Amino acid sequence: MPHAAATQSGRSALTREDIKERFLTTGNPSEALAGRTEAAERIVIGGYYQHLAAAYPRGMAVLAVGGFGRRELFPHSDVDVLLLVDKQPSGEVREALSAFLRELWDGGLRLSHSVHTPRECCELHEQNIELNISLLDERFLAGDGELYGRLKERLPRFVQAQSQILVRRLGNLTRPRHARYQNTIYHLEPNIKETPGGLRDLHLLHWLDRVRSDLGVRSEWLESLERSWNFIASLRCFLHFRSGRDDNALSFDAQEEISASPFLPAQEPEGWMREYFFHARAIYRAATRALEFSEGRNSSLLSEFRNWRSRLSNADFTVSRERVFLKAPQRLAYDPELVMRLFQFVGRHGLKPALETERRIQELLPVIERHYAGRGPHWAALVETLEQPNASQALTAMHETGVLQAVFPEWKRIECLVVRDFYHRYTVDEHSLLAIRSLEDLRATTDPLRRRFAEILAEIEQPELLNLALLLHDSGKGAGGGHIEASLELAGQAMERIQMPLRERAVVRFLIERHLELSGAMTGRDLDDPSTAVFLAGCVETLERLKYLTLLTYADVSAVNPSAMSPWRLEQLWRVYTTAYRELTKELETGRIGELAAAPPEKAQFMEGFPVRYLRTHTPEEIDRHVQMERLVRDKGVAVDLVRTNGAYEVTILARDRPFLFASLAGALAGFGMNILRAEAFANKRGVILDTFEFEDPARTIELNPSEEERFCVTLERVALQKVRARDLLKNRPKPKPPSTGSRIQPRVTFDSAASEGATLVEIVAEDRPGLLYELSRSLSEAGCNIEVVLVDTEAHKAIDVFYVTVGGRKLTPEQEEALRQSLVAVSQP
Repeated sequence: MPHAAATQSGRSALTREDIKERFLTTGNPSEALAGRTEAAERIVIGGYYQHLAAAYPRGMAVLAVGGFGRRELFPHSDVDVLLLVDKQPSGEVREALSAFLRELWDGGLRLSHSVHTPRECCELHEQNIELNISLLDERFLAGDGELYGRLKERLPRFVQAQSQILVRRLGNLTRPRHARYQNTIYHLEPNIKETPGGLRDLHLLHWLDRVRSDLGVRSEWLESLERSWNFIASLRCFLHFRSGRDDNALSFDAQEEISASPFLPAQEPEGWMREYFFHARAIYRAATRALEFSEGRNSSLLSEFRNWRSRLSNADFTVSRERVFLKAPQRLAYDPELVMRLFQFVGRHGLKPALETERRIQELLPVIERHYAGRGPHWAALVETLEQPNASQALTAMHETGVLQAVFPEWKRIECLVVRDFYHRYTVDEHSLLAIRSLEDLRATTDPLRRRFAEILAEIEQPELLNLALLLHDSGKGAGGGHIEASLELAGQAMERIQMPLRERAVVRFLIERHLELSGAMTGRDLDDPSTAVFLAGCVETLERLKYLTLLTYADVSAVNPSAMSPWRLEQLWRVYTTAYRELTKELETGRIGELAAAPPEKAQFMEGFPVRYLRTHTPEEIDRHVQMERLVRDKGVAVDLVRTNGAYEVTILARDRPFLFASLAGALAGFGMNILRAEAFANKRGVILDTFEFEDPARTIELNPSEEERFCVTLERVALQKVRARDLLKNRPKPKPPSTGSRIQPRVTFDSAASEGATLVEIVAEDRPGLLYELSRSLSEAGCNIEVVLVDTEAHKAIDVFYVTVGGRKLTPEQEEALRQSLVAVSQP
């Protein structure tokens, strides 16, 4: 063993700028990684000879571990160094070690180092399993070769003896990491290192090969993923060079920039992102299967459970280790329906096909495709799959094996399809599968807000229709243009081909055609306006269809991103459901107006001049509270009440009316950083306004700082009394980073005079920013509009604001609409 690494080739080391320039020209990650690794080696070895060689002539060796050991140093990766010692350093040696480390930091290395003896390197470290894993890639750089030889002799025996434990530890690290990203590769802005299917999963395959070389992980998976490694590594190099730091987030901005790189074929970001997902899917499948394959023996308890599950085996299938095997795989060649029975079995019991089963299916995929290519009576078999309690698991397995694409060629259009709307987190195909899974999760929910929807789910007679509609509802997004019309056409072709009964087809067509109606009503309609109830009832026509469409809307919104179905949206969807339900059953509350007509004089005078809608939107208890608040208005001019409700806040303000009051209050809330969800504004005959705002506190300012609640309410009082200007509060709010140029939203203003019996609906879609609602409502007030109701919603950086307005108690004229359109567009510009 040599005393020091055979090095210095005489070539001058490439600088980081040299490496960057070459990479941005060629896109070759191997060259960039090799250049960075060589540069780091020179600094580390040079530092050793300058500071440690004399102080520690024997008994110390410098090793590269982790990515440095693999010669896989990305432009801004940490440099992992292990100092192997025969005993822990002390005294002067520590001073030399400190100087060595300073030398490396001064040389521009982000260093991660540790000091261990050979004995410590060959022990399991329960609290630092990363040390054991990093040593799988150890590499000698400089120092005492004899000491390193002792480690080199002992380490393989240690790894072999502890292979089962090391594999389990790798699983313990991998599964929580996958869970942090919802166990899916299909994120529109993925972290290409940590997300499932990213670089860390390639490392997992490499480590499993080192730990269980007897299982042939490398030959089975790694060698087939060379193109995928090059693709992911190239992306990571680009991100590091782009940011000048260890950046692994493939944001929309980064996607736009990399699509213009000279080393990539000219194509839109959506095109090569689709290629990314194909690579990530191959990596993720290989990593998860290799981990399961490598885990070997299991605990006796788990073995007993799996033995019990093996009793599920039948004439067609055998269950072993939670995986389903075909008893006679050769039958697939002449009995293609066997594959559908397999997925019915998977969906019934919540299992997965074995790796061997998947391989057999993929080998015979042409046979399966021919079987389903023409028109045939396939609906009955599909029903048995779609109605199973784990239908999403069965459909996912069909997707991964290519069977779903064989049965529904329409699915190929949305496979790994990216639609960059800055609101959805997942690709179109994954969104559809997650939507089905969200309905399955309803059955076990304990959340009271969701239990109501679970009860509706238990009432529907044909869940398979709901699942098929979810599977195909966005299939038209791969065709361009209006996706609902395209989805209807594709779904019609599919339902004709599988010979689906006409009655069932009508239900699926209805769900696809109307799948955006209820979500639009959640945020774009005044649910207390009688015309909204009439509109919703006309959309769904029957109670049965209302239930189906409500559940489809729940699933569709829930699958947008993990936080999309917020408590507020849950409540809004429930209100949409109950509003339509009452209209359809003609059980609207009709007696309350008469009861309140005989109210005490103080209450009657308070309500005089309010629209009838006020009685529908507030309970008698709330009205009594408002009467009490009006007493405060007589004394001090304003009253403010703040309550927490349904995961959001509601603030009610009573004050003497004045121009621009609503706009000022909206601006004050924006100044505090609140996201306004809904608002309504009333004024009585005595000139007292009652404005109510529902809002979210994204920074949890009020929750975490109890004193802020009082300051918040006092500020609103001062704004109402014109002692504080809203525009001054807005100045203190930091401006968010604007979206990329390619994702800017141009404002759109539309008017609808038929949406309400007494007001004109004005909808503004614009790029969200602090104070936008303030600017819009101020413009409306300047135009002489009275704001009856305001409904607001935000999707990523897109704001959707809806106002019901009147001028002089009447709807807007066409001339007023046009003038207002121009002013609203002007203040909505990004």
